[in-house]
Amino acid sequence: MSVKSITTAPSGAGPGAASGRITSLVPGLLVCLVLTAAALGVQALEERATGHPYVEALVIAILLGIALRTLWSPGERFRAGIAFSAKQVLELAVTLLGASISLGAIVASGTSLLVGIVATVALAIVASYAICRGLGLPPRMAILVACGNAICGNSAIAAVAPVIGADSKDVVAAIAFTAVLGVLMVLGLPLFIPLVGLSEHQYGTLAGLTVYAVPQVLAATVPVGILATQVGTLVKLVRVLMLGPVVVAFSFIAPYLPADGGSAKARPGRLGFFKIVPWFILGFLALATLRSAGLVPEAASQPVTRLASLLTVVSMAALGLGVDVRVLARVGGRVTLAVTGSLVVLLVVSLSLIWALKIA
Repeated sequence: MSVKSITTAPSGAGPGAASGRITSLVPGLLVCLVLTAAALGVQALEERATGHPYVEALVIAILLGIALRTLWSPGERFRAGIAFSAKQVLELAVTLLGASISLGAIVASGTSLLVGIVATVALAIVASYAICRGLGLPPRMAILVACGNAICGNSAIAAVAPVIGADSKDVVAAIAFTAVLGVLMVLGLPLFIPLVGLSEHQYGTLAGLTVYAVPQVLAATVPVGILATQVGTLVKLVRVLMLGPVVVAFSFIAPYLPADGGSAKARPGRLGFFKIVPWFILGFLALATLRSAGLVPEAASQPVTRLASLLTVVSMAALGLGVDVRVLARVGGRVTLAVTGSLVVLLVVSLSLIWALKIA
């Protein structure tokens, strides 16, 4: 099941139409809330038994969602609410997180880290494209995989696809696999802490450099600690902001791309500002700016951060419900190898950057 945006009403639609759209969200939203309550309950039991939640509610919600999705495919009446929870609720959570972060942390990180992030994205795109072409994937498919891997997963794929005139089948295959691999990254990345001895700061940097989506960075870092969450989010935001320049670059490259399999391609299109820079990134930066200026007091910041965490758990349940692990068998061996190999390269480059900059 793909995550789709809930469209706005056409001009002239009355309050009855708006009420109908809200009502359509209820069944799917209730399923997500039930999974959220179950995840929070399991975490509470963990804390009572061991004194510490070794598996956070965020991760439990994803696992419960995946398990339910494997046993049950949501019908049409549930899809709107699940999609809303996986997208709009999650975007709101990211926006609210800005109230807990000071932009001074970006300045404190120094220009070397910022330059390193840009270099990591550029190197990851080139390396991933080379891997894909080496495995025989067509040029446009290789670009989709490379941009999704290096920048922000499905969002980057969706943004670059119309610019290069990508075939819809390639877009679907790239998005389907990155959706599954993105969740696996959230679940598996914390293993690097004991495996390579990462500090909280180092782990946050690694998560920001490798995890596909901004909301998934929250899921990967919140269980580790607030420092990992703040660093990971800031690094990821810089990475996401690379999408604009990358889209512009490929708009110049697109006319020179060879035809894929001799089929006619859609004419490369243009994207608006809010396609390149999503509204929730702007909202996050706005709240972070207000927080840095002292206009968001600590007393207000803490409950807003708790609300963001709760909304993230709801969204992770929806994200799990949208993952069909059986898709791995359908996207093909070459795509599987290409995406996995690209991710391994990104991990190696990111760890090398962390050690080269001596991030403690």
